[in-house]
Amino acid sequence: MIRSGLNLISQAISIHDQDLKLVHANRRFQIMFGLPDALMEPGTGFEETLTYVAERGEYGPVDDIPAFVADKMALARQFEPHYFERTRANGTSISVDGSPLEEGGWITVYTDITAIKRQDERVRSRAESLSEELIERSAALAETNRALTATVRALEAAKEDLRASRERLDLINRMTPAHIAHVDETGHYTHSNGRLHSILPETGHNIIGQHMRDVLGDHIWMHVDPRLADVMTGTSDVSEFRDDQSGRFIRLAMTPDFGPENTVRGAYILSTDVTDEVTARNALTFARRRELATQLTSAMAHDFSNLLTIIMGEQSRLDAVGGLDPNVREISDTIRTAARRGADLVGRLNSVSPRQSLDPTAVNLPAFLKAFEPLARAALSDGLTFSLTSDLPDDSLIFDAGFAQDALLNLIINAGEACGGRGAIALTVRKTPDRQLQFRVTDDGPGFAPTALDEAVNPFYSTKGGKVGRGLGLTSAYDFAKSSGGILHFGNRPHGGAEVELRIPYLLSATHETGLVLLVDDEDHVRRTVRNHLRACGHDVIEAASVEEASHLMGVSGLTLIVTDLDIGGQGTGLDVAAGAPPDVPVVIITGLPPDDPLRIKARTAHLVMQKPFGFDDLKRQLDKISR
Repeated sequence: MIRSGLNLISQAISIHDQDLKLVHANRRFQIMFGLPDALMEPGTGFEETLTYVAERGEYGPVDDIPAFVADKMALARQFEPHYFERTRANGTSISVDGSPLEEGGWITVYTDITAIKRQDERVRSRAESLSEELIERSAALAETNRALTATVRALEAAKEDLRASRERLDLINRMTPAHIAHVDETGHYTHSNGRLHSILPETGHNIIGQHMRDVLGDHIWMHVDPRLADVMTGTSDVSEFRDDQSGRFIRLAMTPDFGPENTVRGAYILSTDVTDEVTARNALTFARRRELATQLTSAMAHDFSNLLTIIMGEQSRLDAVGGLDPNVREISDTIRTAARRGADLVGRLNSVSPRQSLDPTAVNLPAFLKAFEPLARAALSDGLTFSLTSDLPDDSLIFDAGFAQDALLNLIINAGEACGGRGAIALTVRKTPDRQLQFRVTDDGPGFAPTALDEAVNPFYSTKGGKVGRGLGLTSAYDFAKSSGGILHFGNRPHGGAEVELRIPYLLSATHETGLVLLVDDEDHVRRTVRNHLRACGHDVIEAASVEEASHLMGVSGLTLIVTDLDIGGQGTGLDVAAGAPPDVPVVIITGLPPDDPLRIKARTAHLVMQKPFGFDDLKRQLDKISR
């Protein structure tokens, strides 16, 4: 619309940006200076246009055209308002009126004033009829002024439309949840919407003028380089890669930027974070594979159960022998712990469930680690050393201890096998600044091979040849992390060896005694049922039907527990209720939303979540988990 409006204006008009590149010029501009179509393309440099018209004699004889053009360019870069008149080589006269734009660059209006100049000459040569000529010239000037005023108004409107259009485009660029960029034929960034840091956190904010290799780093550049080379030959490319630093999966789309004569002068780039998509895709694949795995392994449960019966029977006979050496007694206790855990696993195999369900309870972390250490040492060969380091306080946390033990034991066993029976394996446990419980397993083995990094959480992938096993052991760790609302990272250490980091929410087992409970639910009959259950547990109950009502009751003296529905009608959710809870008051969230609902997933990362419907025994059992 802006271009159509400018083409209707009788003056020649050109608009250049802050880089002295052509944004737009109307048809009158091309005709006035006899420009070829190539110089009317957006992005054409002002220097190219000056050189062309100077070589054609627009400015008369010029001894040193490059020096002449350089002087003109220096003046143009000052972006100062200017007006002057000049006589062209063909004898016509024009006025040049330039105005800078707010966002940089300028707009210039060229007006043919040949007739006015000739009129001036006639006036001077005919002094005897000066009065008549002055009257005619005044009329002509008045008409010209009216035309110029209309032109100025049209230009102001065009400038405003252009500014608004650019602002809208800039806003769209900034708000797009992806990185939009352009690189030239050498791989240097010429444009960026400033969103690369949101896709790849390790990159900087100001990347214009830098080479892609320096911005992305050597690891990512190894993926991008050959694909960019193909794009520079005129072929579009779409690919995905994993960023080792953040663990994110990135989709990279590159399209050639074709210039005159179909030459490639750069590439347009779109980078998006597709971690959720890849995770969902992998989860679906895992679910299908695990369903098959369950069918294959359920038939083994019976024989495995018989073997455990023998092991546990013989271990009981060993316990009955008096006067055992303390070291032998420790070995016996380790066997018993492992056998009982094996019995639990048999029960899960017999349930023929493709997904291991969580049974979170209050777990004393130091006691958990103390019981786990001899299991880990017993699972490793004599040539391997194992160390366990923890600086955690004597806290009781909410998580599935059995599931956690399985996950960690698998990681340690497979780290030992990767080391070839000799080396050092370490387990470090700590609380992160963002309130996560971090388990980090490292070894000094050969590290993950490239294929292993891609297939590590595939339950069917293994580096063990013909041996029976669970691949690299990351399947159970991945399941435990995701089921607990956590994350799993794995990769190679800079100085050799592999590392696997498992993080789950650091949920303290809050202590509360029978006391006053705030119950929040917008359904009267549900609230009545839960109220009866709570009173049967010995609690006093106050009630709210909305987030707003609940916020007014938070300061009640003696409040010991909050039980809230997740999907509350009206404004807000159970998470809003929990956000306003006093720091020493635990929150239990009840919900009928499915396990894969995003709101429920978010809730379980910080609170105990109960599935509706539930009975008195279910509620009492859950409350017991936070009442140690």
